[in-house]
Amino acid sequence: MSVERFIRFEDEKGSILYGEVSTSDLKGSLEGKSVSILTGDPFTGLSKTTHKSVIKKLLCPLEATPIVIGIGLNYARHAKEANLFPSSFPAVFTKPADALAGPYDDISIHPDAQSQLDYEGELTVIIGKDAKNVTEADALDYVLGYTAGNDVSARNFQLPVSVSGSQFSYAKSFDKFAPIGPSVLLAKGVDPHRLSYVTKVNGDKRQETGTDDMIFSIKQIVAHLSRGTTLRKGTVIMTGTPSGVGLFMEPKGFLKDGDVVEVDVEGIGSLRNRIVFEKA
Repeated sequence: MSVERFIRFEDEKGSILYGEVSTSDLKGSLEGKSVSILTGDPFTGLSKTTHKSVIKKLLCPLEATPIVIGIGLNYARHAKEANLFPSSFPAVFTKPADALAGPYDDISIHPDAQSQLDYEGELTVIIGKDAKNVTEADALDYVLGYTAGNDVSARNFQLPVSVSGSQFSYAKSFDKFAPIGPSVLLAKGVDPHRLSYVTKVNGDKRQETGTDDMIFSIKQIVAHLSRGTTLRKGTVIMTGTPSGVGLFMEPKGFLKDGDVVEVDVEGIGSLRNRIVFEKA
């Protein structure tokens, strides 16, 4: 049988390993659980073994990424709550490699980014091999798998035209503003538009969606991003957030020091990060 999903973790001996987790394993925290060890790596292939190990620390499923790419305004109900009309092509922004973070990492927030800090739960795509000028018909062949992501956003830098010139990237590019995990659901046999997920803050549900509410499909996104541009293997694509972000709540639902944001995607598990405000 082939591997269905994988995690990356540190065991009790300090070794960094890949493991396979079952759907039942995904309930609650993975740390402290015993999982089957996989050999190889995600990009050349993972194979099952008969060995098991205990997860001491769950790590980001990717050791590194060349870049994180974000898609804006890609859920119909989110566009409606924002009172905005979708564009002809996906809205694209980027985050640097150091924005990547693990599924249980604390996210340290610079004092200048604390006043209007927001969450964006997202289905996240990982590119499995270099892609350039791919067609929509072939696009999913370049996808390694899917994971949960949180496009953490400092709205005070994103929204005021006088501050940002209507640019998104700076507001979303602080270190650890792109946590992903806990597992990667491998793409083979998965329809990414038949998944559901929720985002919670301190246990309170803020976002709930099916990925069938996407405006641009995963195929369209990958084909668009690879037009004349090489998407390197390991590229992380955050495919947009549904309705329910803190910005459009009344009163506003911005994140505070100590808040825990959880993004739980069907078949992938719960990404769970605590917000830690740095002192001025």
